[in-house]
Amino acid sequence: MPWHPSLSVGINMIDEQHKEWFERAEKLFEAGKKGQAKEYIGELLEFLDSYTKKHFEDEENYMLSIKYPGYSEQKKAHTAFIAQLEKLRNDYETSGGSLTVIINANKMVIDWLTKHISNMDRKIGEFVNQK
Repeated sequence: MPWHPSLSVGINMIDEQHKEWFERAEKLFEAGKKGQAKEYIGELLEFLDSYTKKHFEDEENYMLSIKYPGYSEQKKAHTAFIAQLEKLRNDYETSGGSLTVIINANKMVIDWLTKHISNMDRKIGEFVNQK
C-alpha cells in the first residue's frame, strides 16, 4: 500500500509525514507476507505512538495558524485515534502479539491512511488553496 500522489493534501509538511506513515504500514504488510508480522507489530506500535502524537501536534498547530474552520473536528478525530492506538498497544502487551492484534493494527492503519487522509486532511489543503 504505497503512498500515491493522489493522497497528497497539498501541504508539504503534512504530505511528508503521511509518506512516513505509509512506509511503516508497507513494512507491516511486507512482514505479514513473510510471516513476521508478530515481530514487527511491536515496533510499529512504538513508532505509531510517538510519531502519531508528533504528527497530530504539527498538524493541529498548522491548522490553528491558518485558522482552519475544521480544527475541532480534526482534533476529535486525532484524540479518538490516539485512544484506539492506546487500546491496541494494551491488547498487544496483554496478548503478546496475537493474530487479532495484528489484524486490528492492519485495519486501523489502512482505515486511517485511506479514509482520514483522503477525506479530512485533504480539506486542509483545499482550505489553504481557496485563501
